[in-house]
Amino acid sequence: MNVEELVRDALREQAAEQSPARPGFADRVLAARRRRRTRRIAAVAVATAAVVAVAVGVPMLDSGRGTDVRPADVVPKTEVNARPDQSPPRELISAGNTGLAAYFVPKTVKKTADSAVYERTYWLLDQKTGRYEKTTRWSWVAVAPGMKTAAVLEQDLPASRIGLLDLTTGKVARWIRVDHPVGGLAFSRDGRKLVATTYDENPDLRVKTEGSDGWDQKEPSSRTGFQVLDVASGKGSWTEVKLGGDPEDPMGGFLNSRQDFALTADGRHVWSGNPMGDIGKQFYDLSGAEVSAPANDKYLEWYVDAGKSPDGRLVAGDFAGEKWKTSSWVVDAATGKKTEVHGQQLLAWVGNMSLIAWDIAKGGKNEFHQRLVLVTIGSDKVVPLSGFRKGNDGDAGRWEPVFAER
Repeated sequence: MNVEELVRDALREQAAEQSPARPGFADRVLAARRRRRTRRIAAVAVATAAVVAVAVGVPMLDSGRGTDVRPADVVPKTEVNARPDQSPPRELISAGNTGLAAYFVPKTVKKTADSAVYERTYWLLDQKTGRYEKTTRWSWVAVAPGMKTAAVLEQDLPASRIGLLDLTTGKVARWIRVDHPVGGLAFSRDGRKLVATTYDENPDLRVKTEGSDGWDQKEPSSRTGFQVLDVASGKGSWTEVKLGGDPEDPMGGFLNSRQDFALTADGRHVWSGNPMGDIGKQFYDLSGAEVSAPANDKYLEWYVDAGKSPDGRLVAGDFAGEKWKTSSWVVDAATGKKTEVHGQQLLAWVGNMSLIAWDIAKGGKNEFHQRLVLVTIGSDKVVPLSGFRKGNDGDAGRWEPVFAER
C-alpha cells in the first residue's frame, strides 16, 4: 500500500465513524507510515578504516532492457572519508564526489503556552580545517554543488532576504532581497539556479491541538508559491501556487505545513510533494502552470532525499525490506523496474551505482539506532561512514545530514 492509499484509507475509516479528522491527522499518518516502513530490521555492516578505497563488481542496470555484469576491474574506485567512531561527526565525511557539507540538530522550542517552533542548529564544514563548526545564525541552509557556497535564511521565518554564504570564509558574500517571504531553499543540480519556497507564516510553527499530547504542525499550510532565482544575478520572478482543496474537508486536499519545492534535474520544472494527491506529487513549469509528471520524473518520491542518479537513469525509491530486512528500492526512471539495495533510507547518490543511506547494524533491534553507510547496487558490501545516532524516535534531537556534490 502506498503513502496516498494509506492516508486515504485511514481518513475514510475515521469518516465512517462520523468523527472528523482533527488537525495534524494526515501528517501523523504519514509520519507513522515512515516509521513503520523502517521497522523490519537487520543489516549487513562491514567495519572500515577512517579513510578507505572501495572497489566492487556489481550488476549494471540497463534501463530495464537487460543487465550485464561489470567486472571488478572496470568499476571505478570510490575514495571514502569515513568516521565510524563519530556521531555526530567532527571531521569530513565523504564518498567519491559526494560530501557531508553540513548537518543540523532539530529541536522543538516552546514560544508560548500553545505555540512552538521546530528549530535547526547547524554545523557547517570548515573548508580549511575539514571539521564541522556550529552556527546558530541560520534557520535554513542549502549547499550548492562544489560545497563552496550555501544559500541561507536567518532565524525568523519566513525571511525577506536570502544570503549567499561563502563557505571558505564563513561570511555572507551578498544578499538577495525577495518580494515574497521565503521559508525554504534548494539549488538546481548545476548550482546555477535557486528555488525559494514562499510562505505567509513560518512553516516550522507548531501548535497545540485538541486531544494531542505533543506539538502538531499548523494547518492549513501557508505556502504561497515559489521563486526561481538566477544565482549569479539574483534575479527571478515569483509564481503563485494555490493550495487547492478545502482545508475543512479531510478528503479535499492536504499539504504539510512545510512542503518545499525543488527543481527537477534538468531545471525545466518545479515540483513538490502532495500527500493527498493521486500520485503524491505535483509538477509545474517555471511559469507556474501545473503539468503532468515528466516521463523520467514520474517515480520521484518527495520524502526520499537521494532523488535521481547523476546520469538520470535511476531514481532512489521507498523502503523495500524484501531480500534484506533493511533495504530500499532503486527504480529505473524509464521503465519503473525495481532493484533492491541495502539501506533503510537513501540519502544521496555517489556516482551512478552507489548511495549513502541510513541503516542499522547487523542484528540491530532499534530501528532508530542508525549510522550513515555506503551501499552499492548489486553488492552485499555495506561500508559504515559514521557512528550510530542516538535516540529512539524520529526526532529526539538527533543530527540530520546535508549532502552536496564536492
